[in-house]
Amino acid sequence: MAKQNTNTDTMSGPSFSFKNRIMRLVWNVCYTVFFKYSPKPLHSWRSFVLKCFGAKVGKGVHVYPKVTIWAPWNLELKDECGIASGATLYSQDKIVIGKRTVISQGAHLVAGSHDYSKLGFPLFTKPIVIGDFVWIAAEAFIHPGIIIGNGTVVGARSVVTKNMPEWMVCSGHPCKPIKERDLEGHQSNQNQK
Repeated sequence: MAKQNTNTDTMSGPSFSFKNRIMRLVWNVCYTVFFKYSPKPLHSWRSFVLKCFGAKVGKGVHVYPKVTIWAPWNLELKDECGIASGATLYSQDKIVIGKRTVISQGAHLVAGSHDYSKLGFPLFTKPIVIGDFVWIAAEAFIHPGIIIGNGTVVGARSVVTKNMPEWMVCSGHPCKPIKERDLEGHQSNQNQK
């Protein structure tokens, strides 16, 4: 369900509260000083900085220095996920990234948009949930409110406007499932249980 912000006319004022805007100002200063130019190997340091701003960060997370993050308090990053430099997490609403999931360079996860059917062009937000063992390839665009199933691959420059099923390779504009993802070792690991 989309969350409508209190201001229904974006031409007459901000969509977010004064408190939210102050928090983002503080985050942007700290992001520039402590995050954006930190050395690449310092993943634990960047995880610490994100946690200081309310992000839920699992073990072994690799967030690279030049990931653009709108509001870290709306992020949940599960164990061993990786987010490449140049990715954008436009977390106006909650964004969850699953275990061992990879978000590649230039990918955009956008949890907010505007209602163009209304004169005031009001902002609305919807959470994004990316499952475990997913790969969001370079420059893919994920719309607000999308759920990507476990094990799915979203091809480079795809535009995801609908939920994607589990363990599929998906691609295109708009993105559609193309074939099952045959992960080497996945089947044999299941047979060993």
